Amino acid sequence: MSKEFTYAELQQFNGEKGQPVYIAHNNIVYDVSESDLWKTGRHQNLHDGGEELTNELTRAPHGEEVFERFPKVGVLK
Repeated sequence: MSKEFTYAELQQFNGEKGQPVYIAHNNIVYDVSESDLWKTGRHQNLHDGGEELTNELTRAPHGEEVFERFPKVGVLK
């Protein structure tokens, strides 16, 4: 996990135009492309890929343990 992403770089990984879907939580960038809930680049019609979602997790029906099943691809600078 050595790749460092700027926020602008992270936003490019939104699932559009063949891009994978990356999200960040607590400055760790995860590849959620393989999740059926992220296939379109949008999750539950609430969250978009390419975003930092730390603050959004407080309203989620799950905790941060959900990220354990996804590959870590870098860190958000």
